[in-house]
Formats: sequence, structure tokens, C-alpha cells
Amino acid sequence: MSTERIAYDAKLERILRIAAEVFADKGYHQASIRDISRATGVSLSGLYYYVESKEELLFRIQEHSFGTLLENLDRLLAGVEDPHRRLRLLIENHLRFFVANMKEMKVLSHEAESLSGEARQKVDAMKREYARILTGILEELSDREPAVDLRVATFSLFGMMNWIYNWYRPERDVPVDELADDIHRLFLTGLLPLEDEVPADAARAAPGTERPAIWGR
Repeated sequence: MSTERIAYDAKLERILRIAAEVFADKGYHQASIRDISRATGVSLSGLYYYVESKEELLFRIQEHSFGTLLENLDRLLAGVEDPHRRLRLLIENHLRFFVANMKEMKVLSHEAESLSGEARQKVDAMKREYARILTGILEELSDREPAVDLRVATFSLFGMMNWIYNWYRPERDVPVDELADDIHRLFLTGLLPLEDEVPADAARAAPGTERPAIWGR
């Protein structure tokens, strides 16, 4: 790779990192390309040398994030057969990336619906591939009929991991490896010991409250 290309990629990566901070702090729709120009110190014409629009910036942030996740996961899972180990690696890979990139995590969580057209299709395809990998691992873990629907399990785990940007503080909370252990344990075995059964009267909503309405009929 030429030195020019290396410099171009480094500059673009810096722009994407700072753009993610702006989007996370102001919101994608509230942020302007001028906000990003000021934050990066790159002129408007300079920004348009790297991207054609604000939406392309958002696309590249999401593409880079999911691409990095998938690439690292593929490397980590290579040659690993045990599904328990594969699940633990997926969880830690996800958490390590997002703890190191909290602003990007917030953008991915809040701006999932902000892309359109081909850009949206490309990112959605990467998300489906990521979900497919996790669902496949969960299928391997279930040597009989799963206790819960695998789609529910897949997206519940993603929800647990993606929510950490709201509360996790590295300087105050457990280290990432312990965080991964705790989420892995909670997801697979729950909070209570296996011998503690859920009381029958706690297993269902009270009569008439299954789908409460907020508006009068």
C-alpha cells in the first residue's frame, strides 16, 4: 500500500471517529456537516474530498464498526469448535469493541434507521450476518428443543450488550473481561440458581394486563 493511501485512510478514519462523536453528542439529524468541519478542523471542501454527504459519513461509521466486529470475530472463532467458548468469545469481542468505542456504539444504537437506499441495505446485510453467527452458536448450544425462541434469545443478548453505553463506566465498573463473564453467565443461566423455580403466579401477567392500552377506548 502506498504512503499516500495510508495517509488517506488515516485521515478518513480520524474524520469518521470525530464525526461519530458529533453524531453521538448532537444526534445525526441535528448535526450539520459544518459541525463536523469545525470539530475535525477540515474545511468543507476537504470533507467533500472524502465523502459526498453527511449520510455517507454515517454509513461509513456503521460500515467500519460492523466490519471491524465481524473481522475480529471471524479471526477469534477460527478453529474453535466448542459452542460455549464461541459464545464467550463473541460476547467479549462485542464488549471490548464497544467499550473502546462508546460514541460509535451510541450512534449505531440511536441511528439504526437513519440510513436509506443502498447504504441501508449494506449495513442491514452486515447486521443479518452478525445475527446469523450468534443464532448459529445458540443452535449449537441447544442439543434439544431450546427453552426459548432463538430469535428472542439472539436479540435479547444483543440488547444486553448494546445497552452498556448508557451505564458502563470503565473507571467505576468491573473490567471488560469480568463484564463479559457476567453477561455470559446471566444470559446462559440467569440470576437465580437452577434449582430455584419461578413461582407459577409470577410466570404470567395479571389478568387483563397482557396488552395494556395507554388510550381510553
